[in-house]
Parts: sequence; structure tokens; C-alpha cells
Amino acid sequence: MACSEFTTRFGHQWLATRFPDSTTTFKVMAPTQRPSLVLQPSVNTTTVVTTTTTTTTYAPIQLPTLPTPSSPKDPKNYPLLHANLPQSLRRFPLVFPGGARATFRDGGEGEEQMQEEEEAVGGDGWRMLRRDEEPEDAKVIGLAEAVERYGRKRSHAGENMMEGVESTEFDANTPPPRKKARAAPVPPINTVNAAAPPSPLPSPHGSPPPETIWPSAPPSGASSPQPQPPLQPDLALTTLLTLPSLLSHFNSLPPPLQSHFLLTLLRHSPLPVLRTLHSVLTPTLARDFLTLLPPELVSHVLSFLPYSTLARASRVSKSWRAIIDSDPVLWRDLLKNTKIWFGGDSERAFAHSIYARRRREYLDIPNSLPLPHPYKILFKSRHLTRTRWVDNEEPKHFSFAAHGHSVVTCLIFSHGRIISASDDHSIHVYSPITGEQLMSLDGHEGGVWALAASNDILVSGSTDRTVRIWDLSTGRCTHVFGGHTSTVRCLAIVKPEWLDIKGESGVISREKWPKKPLIVTGSRDHSLRVWALPRPGDAEYRCCGADDADADPADEDVEENPYHKLHLEGHDHAVRALAARGRMLVSGSYDCTVRIWDIITGDCKWVLVGHTQKVYSVVLDPTRNQACSGSMDSTVRVWNLQTGQCQHTLTGHSSLVGLLGLSPSYLVSAAADSTLRIWDPDTGELRNTLAAHTGAITCFQHDEFKVLSGSDGTLKMWNVRDGTVVRDLLTGITGVWQVVFEGRWCVAASNRNDSTVLDVWDFGNDEDEDWVGEPPGGMYDDDTEEEEEEVDVDQADVDAMDQDLEAIPSESETVDDSPDRGDGNSERTGFSDNESMDRDEGVEASIWAPSTSTSRPTASHHNRHRVVLAGEPTKRGSGAIPSSDLPRARPLPLNDETPTRPRVRTAGNRRR
Repeated sequence: MACSEFTTRFGHQWLATRFPDSTTTFKVMAPTQRPSLVLQPSVNTTTVVTTTTTTTTYAPIQLPTLPTPSSPKDPKNYPLLHANLPQSLRRFPLVFPGGARATFRDGGEGEEQMQEEEEAVGGDGWRMLRRDEEPEDAKVIGLAEAVERYGRKRSHAGENMMEGVESTEFDANTPPPRKKARAAPVPPINTVNAAAPPSPLPSPHGSPPPETIWPSAPPSGASSPQPQPPLQPDLALTTLLTLPSLLSHFNSLPPPLQSHFLLTLLRHSPLPVLRTLHSVLTPTLARDFLTLLPPELVSHVLSFLPYSTLARASRVSKSWRAIIDSDPVLWRDLLKNTKIWFGGDSERAFAHSIYARRRREYLDIPNSLPLPHPYKILFKSRHLTRTRWVDNEEPKHFSFAAHGHSVVTCLIFSHGRIISASDDHSIHVYSPITGEQLMSLDGHEGGVWALAASNDILVSGSTDRTVRIWDLSTGRCTHVFGGHTSTVRCLAIVKPEWLDIKGESGVISREKWPKKPLIVTGSRDHSLRVWALPRPGDAEYRCCGADDADADPADEDVEENPYHKLHLEGHDHAVRALAARGRMLVSGSYDCTVRIWDIITGDCKWVLVGHTQKVYSVVLDPTRNQACSGSMDSTVRVWNLQTGQCQHTLTGHSSLVGLLGLSPSYLVSAAADSTLRIWDPDTGELRNTLAAHTGAITCFQHDEFKVLSGSDGTLKMWNVRDGTVVRDLLTGITGVWQVVFEGRWCVAASNRNDSTVLDVWDFGNDEDEDWVGEPPGGMYDDDTEEEEEEVDVDQADVDAMDQDLEAIPSESETVDDSPDRGDGNSERTGFSDNESMDRDEGVEASIWAPSTSTSRPTASHHNRHRVVLAGEPTKRGSGAIPSSDLPRARPLPLNDETPTRPRVRTAGNRRR
């Protein structure tokens, strides 16, 4: 007989039934996800004349759906209603009397899993196609015609078929019946059960069994035994069928009786059942207290945890991480409890730097989690700094040659770059990771003795008497400033920062000074100059003699330089050191004096007299409103900037104090007597003396945890808190020129076998990529160009944070600390960002305002005021000199100590 195929489309699901020589496919609408029983296919073998094996596969038995709780007003009262049940409760086997097996399947199984299981539902006589599977080249006929044709096939087969879809395997030698049976008429089709293999069970609702759609079997010569039912219902099946009614009764019971009933069931449940229930109840009934409690209580609870526990807790969930990482009070208290909180100023500066960096780097980057508070980043940074530098016994270390045989005069670490300058006229930029030389900045015609960097801008000063501005992104020299008549020995970049300015009425306001970044240079020509720091995109400028070897930069007419702001004169000898913050500039000179300047107006506020020999080093402490100076007279003096008096004279060194360093808690001095001394900057008390070198200290740097010092062929690390030696980083070398560190990096320039070598150490591990270091002096240059032109929006964030973290001032304190002071100050004082910094209008409200008098001078580019506030009690030799006692200017003396002789510029030798 030719093979024929029949395809019946009904609903949206296909059922394929294969007969001996024909195939019929039905597509049935998928039922709503309900609990069901999947019966194991039954195999029935009968022998009359021939042996017939019948395998019947049944469609899943749909169990009644459980009712939901009656109108739950608060879903929180039914936490298990939508709980995810374990797989062992969503699908498990059942064995019925007689050995029939079935699988209970919960209706909540995923759609994808249901589709994967559909292929297993089928047998030799039929197969359920998947929802996404369509029969190819199938003829679509009606269901009635398919059943009629099926009846004809049964009449040829001559075998009884029980209700259901079945597959019969015939013996190949079985002859066809002698008389063709006539197919019975097709009864009315019941669309409920006609789309799938019928269930062997009656309706669970007690409805009469549906009329079968299959024709009766034709008569045969011998009767065959009736097939046995696939299963015998038992208590398990009865329970599944009556579960909705039981649940309805349970819902109608009062809560106490419900509890009693459930407890009674649990008391009679074996341990495996109780364990299964526990696995469901525990995660469902658990409550995340951190997300439910008020933030104040959450912060208080977390404050009892050590940082190691907090680190683990932040990995519990996203919500916990967001709560822990963004709590400033928590991390501030942790910083204080671990004794790595240093007063608040350095912490706020770090926070401002992080906010500025985020605006620049993460503005358009989506993030599923809130960024951590800067105090959390600061805690991690300081914790790593305190532990890694001591615990990491073998940090990554490599060295490479640099600058040939020349002396390294300057060494800085800025934005992942090592920048070194030498007396061979060159400036080199290296990678700290590979040691590769990234660029060489050539242009100076003399040794480079001063360097400062801000972002991609580098400023250098040289013995060729010029100041050069370099673009580190391209390596080009964009500006050359002339005007100094001798070596530019020291310089600094002054960035805008918020200051507490006390007005005449006693009201303290917050102002941002300077309005634009500035450069301050000190020279051996006895003077200092203030320049505007060029920004990327500004017009380039090259002074007289910058490109002409025959021209002299000292002949430059600074009035033609738009970047030149002030010329500060008053020192009688070379300016050896300077430090600047905000509006304040401190300069130390070989004339044995220290001067305090206002770099906005050019006024000299104080002339600090007390040292008996040359001043070699100065540091500025704006937090305590004081400055410190080191001299060849072996002393360190601490000056009060409010009164101009010497507060402390620190003695103990026996030789030149050539180096000073200041951190929030420590003042460190290094001298030619081979020792370093650690002082308390508040009281002037000596805390520790570091005496392990045998020669003059040539370089050092320190922070709140350690001191690195170089001398006589060794580079040592000290514990700044107890003064003990931690380790020797370098030994057996000729000398150490410079040392600098930041975060995980440490760089030293030394001399070995008459060659200059740079050594690089990395104290971090692979997981310390987010270790953010604090720069020396606490000065950050992460501000963007937009911040220099508008109010710092992060000031509002930090000020608001400070209001929460710090005690509220009493009513008697009139402190105006509003975060929206930026442009408002300019409006009130008449000093806007776009106005020239030379104007002295609007500065009267600050302590830097010049004394009011009828003969008040006007600041200019050549302001040579040496005004000292009158009326202050001073003492010659230990304090400030009044303006009436200031000596008159005299011709510049010859100075054999300077590489180039100072030149007195006259109008006749100017070259344009």
C-alpha cells in the first residue's frame, strides 16, 4: 500500500501520529500552565493468531489549578505565594498500584524547560511536535477527515485499539483480512479532547466522560483480551485531584486554626520533609535589615564592624555594597578609629580630587552601582600605603640608565609619568611600568633646576634664565617666558582652591583664590615673578632670545608678555626656596629673611627676620596659618602668618638644614649633619631623630606613615611614627640624587659607577589597580578646565557632607559656609573671574587687603611694594620688620655662588 500522509491543523500545537503506512499530525493549543501528571507509556502484548505489541503514550493529565489567597490586600502577608520552589518539589515521581509510574510536574516550570520536555512526550504511534516546529510539505486537512481516514486504516489493520493514540507493529507475514470492514461513521468531535491523546482518567470535576472520537474496531474472527487501564487511582492521585478543595477549606479557617493544622502536619513529618521545607522557608522569610532600617541606624550598626568584615559584607549583594560604599560617616569613623584620619583638610582635598576625576572620566559611562564615596577610596588607599610598603618584602623593582653621567636635579611623579631634569639641559619622561623613555624635552640652554607639573602641562626653570611651558601630550614647548636676569632656581604652580576669608566685619566667607592657575618663579636675581599658567589652546608665546642664540632672554620687555602678572622685589640676595597656596606666597632667600607675599596684589605682608644665615628651605602650612623655614644656621623656625612672629625655634641639627617637608601631622627636617628630625608642627616638640646615615642628606620625602631618605650611597625607609628603620631600598651606590613616591610607586635617581640610574619600585599587587595615591603636599591637579571658569559644584557636596559629619557651630559663631558662594562673591565684591587679577577692587574684605589709606598705591605688573602691616609689635631678629625699618633698594651685589651673574637691566639694552 502506498504511504500517505495526513496533517490536521487544530489550535496551535501539532500532534503527529504514525500508522503503518500513514502519518497524521495534530496541532493542539497549549494548555495554561497547570499541575499535571505525565504517565509512563504502557506496553501491551496480545497473541491471538499473531503476536501484537501495542505501546501507548498518554498526554499529560492536567490537574486542577490551585486557587490563590482570597483577595490578599497586602502581598507581604503571603511571602511564599510566588516563592521559587526547589526542583525536588516541582517535579517528582509517583508509583501507583499495579506498578504504573507517573511524574508530577508543577505548572510553574519555565517556558524554555517546557519546550525542551515536549520532545519526550511521544511514542511509536505519535509524537508531539515542539511549538517552534512546523511540518514541512504537509497537507492540511480537517480533523474529521483525518479521523475518518484513521478509521479506514484500522479496518485494514483488524486490531482493536483502546482509547488513546497507539502504535501497532504488525508481523510482515500477516495476511490482510478476508473481508474489508466498513468504517464506522464519524461521531461528533469534542474539541476538548480531540486535539491530544486522551487522558486515561475521568474529568476531575466529575463531568461525564467525553464521547470518543475514535471509531470502534471492526469485527474479527477471534476476540482479543481487553487492555488493562494504565493506572489504578490511589490516595496520592485522589489528594492531587482534591487539593483545590482542601486549600479552599484551609483558607476559610481562622489563622490560629491554620497554624494548629500546619503545626500538626509538621509534627508528623519526617526529617527529610522538614529539611525541604526549611530550604524554602529560610530564604523567603529572611529580611534584609540594612535596606529596611533608616540610614542613621544602618550607619550605626555597621560602625561596629572591622574593615575586613565590611569588605566581605559589601560582597553580599548589590544593595549592601551600595549602602556600605556610599556611607561617608562610616568611612570617616573607620579612618579615625584606625588612626589614619589626619584632621579633615587632606581628606576633603582628596574628595574634591575624586569628584573632579569622575566628572572627567565617568561622565558618560553608565554604572549599575553607585560609585563609592571618596572616603572609602581614601581608606583603602591609606590602608594599602600603611601595609603594602611594610609587608611586601619583594616589591617589583627594575632600574635603567638615564641622563648619561649628569646629575638629576629634579624628579617628579605625575599622572603615571616619571619626569626627570638634569644639569645636561634635558628633561626626560619615562614610563614607570616599562622604564621606556616616552619623550625628551629639549630646548633649555642651561641646566634645569626647577620643575612643576599640572595634568599635561609641565613648567621648567633653568640656568638659561627662562621659564618654559611644555605640553606633555605632544612634547612641544608652547611658551617661553623671559624676564629673570639670573638662574630660575625654584618655581611652583598655584591652583585655585577654596579659602576661608575673614572680612572686616568678622564674617568668614569661602572664596576661591587664585581665580586662574598661576606660576610663581624665584631667581638668583633676588626677585620673584608671577605668571598666568597657559591653558591648552591658549596663544603661544616665545620671549626675546627663545629662538635666537645671540639674543638675551634677560632683555625681554615683560610688559609685552600677556602672561606676566607681577614682579615681586624686596629680597637682597638670591631667592633659594618658595612655597605658595591660594593667595599666599612664602619665599626664602640667601639674605637670611623669609617674606610673605600676596600674589594677587603683589604686596609683601611680612618680612620675617630671625635666621642668622642663608635660608635654604621653606614650607607653607595654611591649615595652621604658619610657615616653616630651614637655614644654614642649623635651626628651623616656625612663623605665625597672622602676627608675623616666630612661634618656635627648632634646634638640634648641627649643620645646614637644607630640606623641609610637611604633612598633616609631621614636620620633617633634613640636614647636612646626616640626620633627619621629626617635629610636631603644633607644639614644635621633637618626636624622633632618624640617625642611621653617615653623610649629608641629599633628598627625602615623607607622608603620614614613612620617610624615604637618600645619602652616602643608601636609600632608607623609616617608620615616621616611631623613627625606626624599615628597610634599605638601595645600598652600595655612589650617591642618591632624588627620591619621590606616590601611592604604590617609588622612584629614585642615583649614581652608580659614574652613571646615572633611575630605580622604580611597585609595592602594589595585581588586585591593587584602584590604589589611589596622595601627592606630596596634598595638592591635586585633577580639576578640569571648566572648573577653573565656574564655581566648583562639588563644594556643595562636600559642604553638605561636612554639615552632617561635623558639629554644628554655636550661635555665637558667625560662619558663612554656604556652598553657592562662587560667583556670588564676585558679584558682591566686584571681582569677577574674567577681570584682570591686577585689580585690587574687591579684595578689601579679606585679610589680604592692603591697609586703607589715602595714598594707597595701585598694583601693576611692576609693583615693587614692600609694605608690612603697620602697628604690629615686632622685634628685629625674631619677627617681622615694620615697613618703616625696611632698607632701601640697593644695586644687586656680585654673587659668585650663582652659575650666572645677575645682570642689572637698563633701558638701553632692551631688545624687542
